[in-house]
Amino acid sequence: SEKSSRSKMAERFRQTLPSQVSLILALGVVILALAACADVEVSTSECEDGGELWTEYRLFMGRSADGVEVVSDAEWEAFLADTITPRFPDGLSVMDVAGQGRTDDGSIERERTKMLLVLAPQGGDALDRMNEISDAYKQRFSQNSTLTVVTEACVAFK
Repeated sequence: SEKSSRSKMAERFRQTLPSQVSLILALGVVILALAACADVEVSTSECEDGGELWTEYRLFMGRSADGVEVVSDAEWEAFLADTITPRFPDGLSVMDVAGQGRTDDGSIERERTKMLLVLAPQGGDALDRMNEISDAYKQRFSQNSTLTVVTEACVAFK
């Protein structure tokens, strides 16, 4: 009877062994896949080709209020000279973009917009300076809001 019981247990073990091996192999594949994903995440924070990881700041500033342009070209140039440039004297870019958004009544409002682009080494006070520019712009031109976008960027001066 004991021999028969052992024999039955051995038979059950032989029958379940393939499914247990399959489960172990499946878990191994999942673990390897997760490890590969972790490697990908780590590598995205490093720059190739000698670049350095910096922070990219974009500030979008609309030039209209209630459908009427309130920031002329001359006023923009003055704001750039007396407010923006002193905060980023080492370099910046400004682009004209076509902005649009939905108003409270559901209609689409289009406006000329300026986009300020600044690249800065990580860990500095660039975001504080961008926020100062945003606050000054809203106050000076009676704007409700601006839009700030912050991302990482690989930068290489060549």
